[in-house]
Amino acid sequence: MRVDPCFFCGRPSWPSKGITFMRNDGKSFRFCRSKCHKNFKMKRNPRKLKWTKAYRKNAGKEMVVDSTLQFAARRNVPVRYNRELVAKTLKAMERIGEIRSRRERVFYKKRIAGKRAREIIAARKLVADNEHLLPRLRGSEKRRLAELAAEEGLDAEELERQSLDAVRAAKQKTKAFGGEQRRLRVRVDGGVEEITESTGGGVHNEDDDNDDDGMDTD
Repeated sequence: MRVDPCFFCGRPSWPSKGITFMRNDGKSFRFCRSKCHKNFKMKRNPRKLKWTKAYRKNAGKEMVVDSTLQFAARRNVPVRYNRELVAKTLKAMERIGEIRSRRERVFYKKRIAGKRAREIIAARKLVADNEHLLPRLRGSEKRRLAELAAEEGLDAEELERQSLDAVRAAKQKTKAFGGEQRRLRVRVDGGVEEITESTGGGVHNEDDDNDDDGMDTD
């Protein structure tokens, strides 16, 4: 069974699948799917599309130079059938596949080495450039945390970070819309309802919008 690679993206194009385009000069182009066929007719360059093998090879994301890749090259040399030769070839194909997969894992591991460190550096740079957007603690709160850390032998920076996280969580819980806050109010019958109170002193009951008679039972 002959499996040809897609002319555009490089994926395997299995027999009876995909599309074959015959040009007027007799050259045939094999495509694995209609997506590749349409991009080919639109005269797009596969080296500029990130989902193709050509782009990945040019960008250094694929293993290009390796001795195991030479076995996959097409050789149009007729060979007389030999049962022993076929058995040796199949056995060699399995061994070559194992070697190639192991080398590809090593190649990918080396390629992504240091990615975590680069992400941390980029995140720190982003925080340093937009430090004015982060919530800050008051001077008295910082002094209190520093004294507490000195007494208990803790890390002052870690305490400040925990305090900032608590402040952010409190703001997310209490803030509803603009200058409004959500609070819980106990009704006469013992139930609990959630109300939204604006900073101007007005109280908006969410249950009032759902009442048909528009009367407050408190």
